[in-house]
Amino acid sequence: MSERTLPGDLERTVRDTIADWAATGKVERLWRRDASLWTGGDEASWLGWLDVATVQLAALDHLRRVADDVRAAGFSHALVLGMGGSSLCPAVLATTFGRIAGFPELLVLDSTDPAQIRSVEARLDRARTLFIVSSKSGTTLEPNIFKEYFFARSDGRHFIAITDPGSTLQTVAEADRFRHVLFGVPSIGGRYSALSDFGMAPAAIMGLDVSRILNGAAKMAERCGAAAPVEKNPGAVLGIVMGVAARAGRDKVTLVASPGIRDLGAWLEQLLAESTGKNGRGLIPVDREPLGDPRVYGRDRLFVYLRLGSAPDPGQDDRVAALERVGQPVVRLAVEDPYDLGAEFFRWEFATAVAGAVLGIHPFDQPDVEASKIATRRLTDAYEHTGALPGEGPVLEVDGIRLFTDPKNAAALGATGGREGLTGMLRAHFGRVRPGDYVALLAYIEMNGAHEDALQSMRSTLRDRVRVATCVGFGPRFLHSTGQAYKGGPDSGVVLQITCDDAADLPVPGQRYTFGVVKAAQARGDFEVLAERGRRALRVHLGTDVGAGLRTLAGALDQALR
Repeated sequence: MSERTLPGDLERTVRDTIADWAATGKVERLWRRDASLWTGGDEASWLGWLDVATVQLAALDHLRRVADDVRAAGFSHALVLGMGGSSLCPAVLATTFGRIAGFPELLVLDSTDPAQIRSVEARLDRARTLFIVSSKSGTTLEPNIFKEYFFARSDGRHFIAITDPGSTLQTVAEADRFRHVLFGVPSIGGRYSALSDFGMAPAAIMGLDVSRILNGAAKMAERCGAAAPVEKNPGAVLGIVMGVAARAGRDKVTLVASPGIRDLGAWLEQLLAESTGKNGRGLIPVDREPLGDPRVYGRDRLFVYLRLGSAPDPGQDDRVAALERVGQPVVRLAVEDPYDLGAEFFRWEFATAVAGAVLGIHPFDQPDVEASKIATRRLTDAYEHTGALPGEGPVLEVDGIRLFTDPKNAAALGATGGREGLTGMLRAHFGRVRPGDYVALLAYIEMNGAHEDALQSMRSTLRDRVRVATCVGFGPRFLHSTGQAYKGGPDSGVVLQITCDDAADLPVPGQRYTFGVVKAAQARGDFEVLAERGRRALRVHLGTDVGAGLRTLAGALDQALR
């Protein structure tokens, strides 16, 4: 069930658009895989997700066999080694459902940060850990070096691969005698792959009732079918609301989820941002931003409240109701049980495809993600040849923190900011924020509770004092997620990239570079592309004591925004 409360002008446009979709048969065209609904490109080649739930239900035996084999082998942990579309659905399921008695605990590694790798590794009993190498193409850098790191002290019987047929990873897995090789669907892009084996194989291994997840998705697909009236189509209506709102300037899709399904936002971020953030347009997902006083929000927001019926948060109910009372647009989605995530995966995939049609973009490609990969590859190649990354000079060094940016941004920040130290530079940087912009804190540091709390505190300070939407991302995870929108979407982002020195690095077996070098190259490559796109960006480089560096940064930010 879904409900919406929209301002009058937005509601009228939504109704007109729903009527147009009904009159012109656009939902039917989507199900017919008519690429002209979008840009007339290769969209029809990427619509395998439309019927994947029913296809999977007819072939559940292969997932049961794998899960039974893993359980019989006595594995205590299953670690997914992936990035983006291959890791986010398993991460959502692992955090939502937790460990299920009698089955391996599912963990996910999707960071090249050495401290993050050590933290995950410390939770494992290597002799009883199953490693799930997950990569659609088989050529993605991170899963490949994760595999080499853990394979160096293990063997193929501790490994499973999930990949597309004929990929490089399939060849490697067969040569290294992996326990199983499971296949994705070539016509399903990574971020739409939750209901394929990329999401459902880890779900089965951790002990979830996969048939229940898939049945929920299949029922949602039926409700989103061509035979349903558009005004009663839950995916089409959500997509139309998001697309129409974005065209009206309300492109910050602010996700509010009950605590029991809070981690769904990480998956939604990638789906929305990577699918729609291109050609200077798109939806900017805002996840985990604490709800504030209604007065801090501008006219660029669309709130979507995913309310878990079995465990609602009364405080959230009150705060969302307060937003509705002041006229902010709110869509309420009722999620009765965590197992309804299967239905939500499909609803949101369908809605994102519809929003792409409303916005007139290709929702199944990610042109700007590759730009960061190319820049990273160039830097790691340089390290391979010289033993060092190319030199760089800070625009300011103070209090153990170094600031970096490109010449255009340096000129915009001006000499005044530099004379006032870190506080002055932050004041100058965030002084460039305009109404309708958003601020993104992009941190290439270990993703842990303490660091997230520090970043959440800083984003709340920014939101309340500058009064714009705020995003927080951990790198390099977000490169395969929201990074597309930050580079290819609307030029409304003001970025603060946060990097650090690694207290203890880790080698990549068979390579001259280390995980720390890879992370540094990814951060610098990311910043390079942001600068090429003309984005307002500043990089803050902390020392090896990340906690102390974040405290210094938070103090300076507080002073800068007074």
